Amino acid sequence: MRVGFLTSFLAATLLLPGCASITTEPLPAGLTNQPPAERADLVSQLTRFSDWQLQGKLAVRQPEDSATAVINQWRQRGEHYQLVLSSAFLGMGRTELEGIPGFLELTMPDGETYRSSQPQQLIEAATGWTFPVNALVWWVRGLAVPGEDARLLFNKERRLAVLNQAGWEIRYDAWHPFVDGQPHLPSRITALKGEKRLRLVITGWQSRNES
Repeated sequence: MRVGFLTSFLAATLLLPGCASITTEPLPAGLTNQPPAERADLVSQLTRFSDWQLQGKLAVRQPEDSATAVINQWRQRGEHYQLVLSSAFLGMGRTELEGIPGFLELTMPDGETYRSSQPQQLIEAATGWTFPVNALVWWVRGLAVPGEDARLLFNKERRLAVLNQAGWEIRYDAWHPFVDGQPHLPSRITALKGEKRLRLVITGWQSRNES
């Protein structure tokens, strides 16, 4: 954890990054940019699947450092999220991130709580890491963030294999039928941006909707 990060963060005027354009490149072997016929229905179903929780592991690697964490719980209800992490992520011990798009409350292992209207910038100020929490709410379900440019590639099994958005390349390495009545959901995701890498392994995923 960076010493004195909060003072510097609050004193600085931080600018939100502009939208990154998606460049056209040759398609990787075995992938197509033509969505399967059922893609629209799948997107609609996954978008409605907005009340869930998951558990798993997170690994972060970048030039400055690397670390791993256990996702004890990621609760999502509409736009509201709550992540409870432990181990090396954001420092040793229990760390909580709770927020909605445009607002984050970050509770550090020492119990100190910080709030910001710029979630990613707060995380970067605290850790030096790039962690696009608002976008991950969509990417983790295999969806592009609505209203932003994106490039989607599909594999021979007609599943989403690669999503390029906001300068990130999100690779969907595995899918699993976690929840009855829902499509297969990602079980392994790798997100790349330059020399930065996030790897998410999901071990459990449950619907929180009442039956």
